[in-house]
Amino acid sequence: MVFFQTFILKRYIVNYMDRRRWLEALGAIGIWGSAGCASTDGSADGIPSMTEEKEEHSRLPPPGTAEGEKSVATAIADRRSRREYGTEPVTAAELGQILWAAQGTTKRRPGGSDLRAAPSAGATYPLELFVVIGDPGIENFDAGIYHYHQGDHTLELVKSGNYQTELQEIAVDQDWVGAAALDIVITGFDERTTQRYGDRGRERYVPIEVGHAGENIYLQAESLSLSTVAIGAFRDNQLRTLLDVSDSYRPLCIYPIGRRA
Repeated sequence: MVFFQTFILKRYIVNYMDRRRWLEALGAIGIWGSAGCASTDGSADGIPSMTEEKEEHSRLPPPGTAEGEKSVATAIADRRSRREYGTEPVTAAELGQILWAAQGTTKRRPGGSDLRAAPSAGATYPLELFVVIGDPGIENFDAGIYHYHQGDHTLELVKSGNYQTELQEIAVDQDWVGAAALDIVITGFDERTTQRYGDRGRERYVPIEVGHAGENIYLQAESLSLSTVAIGAFRDNQLRTLLDVSDSYRPLCIYPIGRRA
């Protein structure tokens, strides 16, 4: 009976609603078909990426400048959570490659939404990435907190200075957070997804999406012979304060990244 009702509902939607409203309806009733997996990747309408505009942007080397030698299959087989880091800095090209793998633009579409490296429910793209650069840091980048802009592949300076000690304390004093060259913090701007899918967007789709991006970070780091580990234990409100963002941003995961020890 449930299958029959779902079939009738989907037939009704296809006949009487346009594609965008069809995706909204599918999300509302909890149906995630191939159309709901966002082949038309883009950003949400009317939702800003930051609470205020900053001025300093630093362009990263183009994706592909740093390439690993491992195949996807080998990177999957070799992937491990690595908590020990060397003392040499990471290059800007390596950082740019990892950020691109997580949320970078993969195809421009004039007049439409750009495609990204990780899939997004209904192409709502709730994720915002921040980079905390410390010591040994990134070649040719000062220590500080940066916001990644995938559209032009740049880093926007949020705060100057080394904040890794504070980040380590916020992450319940996990040593590897402070020992890595940098930390990528993934946050979710849930409203981009909930305005289309309601509570299901926050409870299911946004956490699914951070998993997509996080695995891309793992595999790209493995391909580049870098170390990383997913960190989920931290104090959310203190992390928002450190990143200088509003309560609309939900901290989801931290990825320390550095050279192999």
